[in-house]
Amino acid sequence: MNFARLFRAAATSVAIATSGLLGLLGAACDAGAPPNTANIAPGPMPAGESWNGVYFHPIYGYLHLVESGSQVIGRWKRTNQSHWGELNGTVSGNVLHYSWKEHQIGMVGPSATTRGKGYFVYKMDEEGRPVLEGQFGLNDNESGSDWRNVKQARVRPNLRSIGGDSEGVPPGGF
Repeated sequence: MNFARLFRAAATSVAIATSGLLGLLGAACDAGAPPNTANIAPGPMPAGESWNGVYFHPIYGYLHLVESGSQVIGRWKRTNQSHWGELNGTVSGNVLHYSWKEHQIGMVGPSATTRGKGYFVYKMDEEGRPVLEGQFGLNDNESGSDWRNVKQARVRPNLRSIGGDSEGVPPGGF
């Protein structure tokens, strides 16, 4: 009986060690993989629409975007007030490719800020509302997590209204 219990414990330990080793090998193999890039073909901007505005997401809160030529800058603060972020990107038709940074409020040091890339496609939803549909990824990845925002009617963007206790970058200073 003790031999059977000892054998099961040894087999479990080997399985755990093997799965951990396989995970490390998989991570090492992925380290040289090219970043995820979204291959989104730009289309025309919907008639009468502009990137300028304030957009809402239930987790990421109000995203304020300001367009100047083909450049767009933006800032947001999460609805739970734990993070604030900033983005800077280039528009081609109804597609915005951007770089982003998000700062954790109350934290300092290298782990206080995360970075990545992403994209938005500006379109009208089935109810005729302007929406941004896209994804963002960590570091050099442009995709990975969905981010959908609904444009708020008659709300003007105010980049200065968003910030936190971390240093951050002045608007346009990426």
